[in-house]
Amino acid sequence: MCGIAGYIGKKRLEDNRVDDSLIKMSNRGPDFRAARNFEYNDTHTYLLHSRLSIIDLDPRSNQPYSFENLHMVFNGEIYNYIEVRKELKELGYHFNTDSDTEVLIKAFHSWNTGMFDRLEGMWAFAIYDDQTGKLFLSRDRFAEKPLFLYKTDNGIYFGSEIKFIKALSGVTLEINDTQVYRYIVNGYKSLYKTTDNFYKNITEVLFSGFMIIDTRLYCTEKKYWTLQSNINKDLTLEDSIDGVREKLLRSVKLRLRADVPLAFCLSGGIDSASLASIAAKEFNYNVATFSIIDADARYNEFENIEATIKDIDCEHTLIHLSNKDDSRSRLRKLITYHDSPIATISYLIHSMLSEQIAAKGYKVAISGTAADELLTGYYDHFNLQLYCLKDTPYYSRHVKDWEEYIKPIVRNPYLQQPDLYVGNEGIRDHIYLDNAEFEKLMVAPFHEDFTEEKYACNLLHNRMMNELFHEGSRVILREDDLNSMMYSIENRSPFLDTALAEFSYSIPVEYLIDNGYGKNVLRQSLKGILNDKVRLDRKKKGFNASINSLFDFNNPTIMEEMLDGGRVFDYVDRKKIEPFFYKDNKTNSISKFLFNFINIKYFLELNGS
Repeated sequence: MCGIAGYIGKKRLEDNRVDDSLIKMSNRGPDFRAARNFEYNDTHTYLLHSRLSIIDLDPRSNQPYSFENLHMVFNGEIYNYIEVRKELKELGYHFNTDSDTEVLIKAFHSWNTGMFDRLEGMWAFAIYDDQTGKLFLSRDRFAEKPLFLYKTDNGIYFGSEIKFIKALSGVTLEINDTQVYRYIVNGYKSLYKTTDNFYKNITEVLFSGFMIIDTRLYCTEKKYWTLQSNINKDLTLEDSIDGVREKLLRSVKLRLRADVPLAFCLSGGIDSASLASIAAKEFNYNVATFSIIDADARYNEFENIEATIKDIDCEHTLIHLSNKDDSRSRLRKLITYHDSPIATISYLIHSMLSEQIAAKGYKVAISGTAADELLTGYYDHFNLQLYCLKDTPYYSRHVKDWEEYIKPIVRNPYLQQPDLYVGNEGIRDHIYLDNAEFEKLMVAPFHEDFTEEKYACNLLHNRMMNELFHEGSRVILREDDLNSMMYSIENRSPFLDTALAEFSYSIPVEYLIDNGYGKNVLRQSLKGILNDKVRLDRKKKGFNASINSLFDFNNPTIMEEMLDGGRVFDYVDRKKIEPFFYKDNKTNSISKFLFNFINIKYFLELNGS
């Protein structure tokens, strides 16, 4: 994992701007930093890199890395680099390092965009061709690695983080008021519904795509991969179980490749526990886990976490939450590093994991991101499956299961209706829950209808893909990346594997949820690997915490700070929001809203407002 930045345009960059950007890149790459600049006629190109050494720790793999006419900066990992290197050797290529960096640049040299069919990994990279003056930018399939853009009349800046672009360009970016309102009112699931950022004129390179910038600063952008919903009706349940097991085990095996120690983020759910259990039992990896413990019963997963720790007999670190800790200071620090508000309270506590992982000397963290989006897991997936099965022989049994197992534990009022989608396929009121009430707290009118992309005809798959690419995983991945890199940790997500994703979206809908179990196929594939207490636990708590476990709203000093003025009250009516802080039993949606408010307050203050 590393940091990259750069520029292509019609002016030279001042040396102090390049140096300042490299300094700001030190968290993403504490082991080595360097820059190179190139000229082609009247066009100047700069490549900046900071290295966190994970594979081939030798300085020979430092970047910018050059091969013949190509010069590259690369952030990420090519997990199957050994297999790709073997194929390149058969074509006559020789290698001077043991790194995936050298494999990537030579794969591009050999196959150009054809290389994407061969690569399994996460990446954001820039390759400059000194024979044509063109700059090639690309991101991985699932947006695991970020790459931001800032376009001006004289040139285009890019970087893994917005602060790198600020440093290189020397501009003061303007706050995007629409994104501020969107976040406060509709929450984190709205953040990737558009191409907006919290700063105006900041965009991102297309994930699962590439961009070519020529010397006229003309940009050509294309996708190299699209996830398809291709249900294979010939698959049996056993085929589905075997396929998921085989592909998940291969994915974990590839993502254990590193020349530094790895740690596992462990919650009480099946996703993270399955990865730690696979590593320990299938690959004899010496697993170390890190977990958050919240005293609030709604989020306390200690019993499940303990069951996994005992089952795989692993080294473990437990972090207990307390509202006596300085969560406000931590949040300000995170907002500063993220160049934006923190999406959810989960990522305030996730930063505590990253901090402890780094303190114990680990350089890579494994997390269970995207299992819900590939194999079901959210409570609305049960309602969606029922809709998809309504005219099939499976329907009555699944309704009975839902009534027995899911209805008693689901809290969202919309999702307490098994036939929620029958007669109204487009209902999504449960997603921006209570946003109509939050709109009333704004100073100026703000309303934005819920929208989603059309990815599949199957209603369940379409919803899951929107969660994968816009509402869930996409947000999580950005937070994971920044939280981890703040402490110079690389984050890996084994569920985000190409073969596993494509296979998951071929599984017949009736197998995905059964007997009241979301992730039914995953659970069955883990029989004998994951302990049954976790594997057979239907209740989903999620990696979350109570806002009261982090902020003591009974403390007058804290409340004075929350309500002391500032630009946030240009957006939110102070008198209307104050009573929400003092509610004893805050609903989940109110807790999220208050967390969003606190985030925006600090974000605006840290940006001079």
